Amino acid sequence: MGASRATLLFVDDEAAVLTGIKRTLHNEPYTLHTATGGKQGLEILAREPIDIVVSDEMMPAMSGSEFLGRVRVEYPNTIRVLLTGQASVEAAIRAINEGEIYRFLTKPCDSTLLKTTIEQAIETLELYRQSAKLLHVAKHQNKMIDDLERDHPGISSVERTEDGAIVVPDMDFDPANLSREIEEALAAFKDDD
Repeated sequence: MGASRATLLFVDDEAAVLTGIKRTLHNEPYTLHTATGGKQGLEILAREPIDIVVSDEMMPAMSGSEFLGRVRVEYPNTIRVLLTGQASVEAAIRAINEGEIYRFLTKPCDSTLLKTTIEQAIETLELYRQSAKLLHVAKHQNKMIDDLERDHPGISSVERTEDGAIVVPDMDFDPANLSREIEEALAAFKDDD
């Protein structure tokens, strides 16, 4: 993914805050979207792939906690950050419970802290994506092993001698046929990606 491809959405009902964020991040390698409320934020999310959402808590019509809660349900792979002038424990608990937020920042937020939080969120998102890809590969490999075991019972069993050497039992199968099946399964896996 890398920082140059990260897409951010900032939601705040104060135009001056959004202008300040744009000014703070203008030299950063992000695609930046802004919204003046939760409804407009959801409209942007519906048409744009967003990596990270940073929302103010105190907004009319829909609080940041409510908005991030909707984002969590509708766009669960989007990282959520709450930015608020209300540093109350109640607001933090509500945001964490409803929106499963990544970070809770208070206003005024130092530009260095904001940039660092975004960089860390991008790294976290990349780790999530790599983990999902590895999980997909592992599931596919397990299916291949299960298929081979079904077609050739005992093929995935490994018997070892006392000194750790692998014992290769006599099996009734054609190695060329097995090799071809393995190649076909690997080719099918590559086609799935």
